[in-house]
Amino acid sequence: MVWYERIRKGLRHQSRREIPDGLWVKCKGCGQIMHKGQLTRNLWVCPRCHYHFRVPSRAYLKLLLDEESFEETFASMESIDSLGFHDSKKYTDRLKQGRDKTNLRDAVVTGVGTIAGRRISIGALEFGFMGGSMGSVVGEKITRCINLGRQEGIPVVTITASGGARMQEGILSLMQMAKSSSALADLDKAGLPYVSILTNPSTAGVMASFASLGDVIVAEPKALLGFAGPRVIEQTIGGELPEGFQSSEFFLAHGMVDMVVPRHELRQRLIALFDLLVGPSG
Repeated sequence: MVWYERIRKGLRHQSRREIPDGLWVKCKGCGQIMHKGQLTRNLWVCPRCHYHFRVPSRAYLKLLLDEESFEETFASMESIDSLGFHDSKKYTDRLKQGRDKTNLRDAVVTGVGTIAGRRISIGALEFGFMGGSMGSVVGEKITRCINLGRQEGIPVVTITASGGARMQEGILSLMQMAKSSSALADLDKAGLPYVSILTNPSTAGVMASFASLGDVIVAEPKALLGFAGPRVIEQTIGGELPEGFQSSEFFLAHGMVDMVVPRHELRQRLIALFDLLVGPSG
């Protein structure tokens, strides 16, 4: 019955029930509308098309590590505006915005924890903080995370979600590529394993340094991987790219990652990898 018939017949018009904002999410892969609670229970993976939504850095730590085993390291470090840089905004304003948005001091969380009882050193980049970009603090914390693994004789894991080096720090950010790579060379000499987990996106200076140097490189399904974006590459070469170019699956088919692992299988796959690389824990 339409509204004017309700009025004519003396019936009370009932307004449409309001749906609170934030309860429903549209899948970017298939367009399915899902309840946020359903997605949360499914680790933010679409149950229909298996699209992997981006999740915060601490969500990966909770997923991978034994309960209440994580101990954060170097938590007080934060970036400063060494170059007095500003584009459309001041760098200091962008830093404040990132801190307010993520409740982190910079775009990475590092620490030690256990996985199936095995102690590891771990670092997870936070895309919500300036696109997970690597400036001096991110590079320093990742390097210290690697060095801590070497000093304690434990494996190292990094989880990447990044648009690359942080342009607001210029050459200082690019230096972090060499620094973190050098730390990984020392870790390799010590005979300790390093597993790099690539999520969407893993690109540019981060991908060109520590993220691509794992003894084993694991990627989540359909993550965007590579150095430059597809549009930039097409403009450079003056041609179209192959279908699926720069996806995890394309990288796997061309030998640039070792495996593509759905999010809900990451923890068990890491346990199996460390059993092979180091030997059973305990």
